[in-house]
Amino acid sequence: MLTILIIGITLDVIGTILIAYTVLQVHNRARKERAIDSYVINEMKKERAASIAGIMLIIFGYVFQMFGLLI
Repeated sequence: MLTILIIGITLDVIGTILIAYTVLQVHNRARKERAIDSYVINEMKKERAASIAGIMLIIFGYVFQMFGLLI
């Protein structure tokens, strides 16, 4: 039971950090570029995928936390 809770909390933290990192990278790149060209758009597509993965980790983490608390 404790193991499942630890896994859930870990996934939640990883997902949150991944989303935060992605947002920071987008803002940093936009600040440096000062214009959006095809390179920036391609990078934003990659970062969008990383954000979706982060959101999924948060959801899975929540499920593990709830499962751990209910058992």
